[in-house]
Amino acid sequence: MAVDFAIKRSPAYRVARVRWKGPWSDAKVRQKFGQVVAWARRQKIRTGKWIFREPGEGVYEVAIEVRGRARSDGSVRVRTYAAGSVASVVFDPDVVSPRVVYHGLNDWLRWQKKDHTIRSAGMYREVYSDDPWKDAKAYHHTEVQVAVRR
Repeated sequence: MAVDFAIKRSPAYRVARVRWKGPWSDAKVRQKFGQVVAWARRQKIRTGKWIFREPGEGVYEVAIEVRGRARSDGSVRVRTYAAGSVASVVFDPDVVSPRVVYHGLNDWLRWQKKDHTIRSAGMYREVYSDDPWKDAKAYHHTEVQVAVRR
């Protein structure tokens, strides 16, 4: 499998999200995604992309793109992630280790800064087309995006 990095334009995402602080736990990530899915079902809202971010040290955020009118409720907040330039890589975690992809992307971004192709790089996020635990196609096409300033 070929893994290639590219700078592209990411669309704006209107998302329902849940944020929490604490130690990393895969079970907690699944639980929080489940919380957003349950909220979307109660609201009768169509959903799209699944997004995972770590906006700060020990702070995690799961979000699901929503289509239609939605209002925040309880710990689920509706927000918009702005459109912008991102460095992107799509890979299969069963074929290529995520650790290798993240290190490679980090080094590639450092060289892009040295070449003055970009000015800065921001936060990482993982974007899936659907539930990565239930949909094998979504999991095998994991996309990592990093916001960049040109």
